[in-house]
Amino acid sequence: MKLVMYDDFKPGLLVGDQVVDISSVSDRYRGLHPSDVMFGLFENFDAIRGQLQALEGSGSRTPVGSVRLRAPVPRPRKLICCFGNYREGQDRPVFPIDMFLKSPEAVIGPGDTVVLPKTEFNICHHEAELGVVIGKTAKEVSEANAMDHIFGYTAFMDVSPRGGVGRNPGMTMITKSFDTCAPMGPCIATADEVGDPHDLSIRYWVGDQPRHDYRTSDLEHTLPELIAWASTVMTLLPGDVIALGTNHQGIGPLQDGETGTIEIEKIGRFSINVSDPLKRTWPVEVDQGMATRVREASPA
Repeated sequence: MKLVMYDDFKPGLLVGDQVVDISSVSDRYRGLHPSDVMFGLFENFDAIRGQLQALEGSGSRTPVGSVRLRAPVPRPRKLICCFGNYREGQDRPVFPIDMFLKSPEAVIGPGDTVVLPKTEFNICHHEAELGVVIGKTAKEVSEANAMDHIFGYTAFMDVSPRGGVGRNPGMTMITKSFDTCAPMGPCIATADEVGDPHDLSIRYWVGDQPRHDYRTSDLEHTLPELIAWASTVMTLLPGDVIALGTNHQGIGPLQDGETGTIEIEKIGRFSINVSDPLKRTWPVEVDQGMATRVREASPA
């Protein structure tokens, strides 16, 4: 099953190239923010799954090309991102798990525009990532039980202006949280829809130029490890999103006038536009320097 938000942030189901209206089930969970209805669906999914499956088969449908898809979680309760977390295709010791928080206000959806900040920075990279949507509260869960707390998966772009902000001339994590720098979509594919998340294809293009092309089998730390670790630091809530990091081979810049497209196997594909009020430019190519530095890094 694939859940979406569309038009004026109505929840629906994506079935092929059609969007199914689920308001007869979802309206009871509406709150002050569009995300509240999705949180209600996550928290009560086991009880309403049968009703949603019935609508999936016979509900009112609209062609997906006739609606405006939105971020499937317009404002996550928490947006947690992994540092690195890929082996970069190398047989090497793994780095320790580490994560950071990215502002939920940065989230945008398919077809929206990433507006690069006017603040000075050195380069803005795209990072194509698998996003994990939490469906059940998790606190100090074991690795053995961690996967039970996943509702589903989405495609996520960690847009990353780097360097030149504040007192630190190098990379500071606050630069990950500029508005519009967290595109998400096109849907949330439920855990049973995806099956094993540890061997999915993730691809990214800037215009027609291929950039990222890797599989989640290259992960340094599995989902059970990540969820168990994160839940020792903070309570994970339904509607939290954990972005699993990226393989930096294929990383490159995003700049004014470009279109970035992500595609994840079993989840789907979406694109965003890029605007830069200052019209800065970088080479239109893979950033081989960044890719090499990350590939050749080793744990201390």
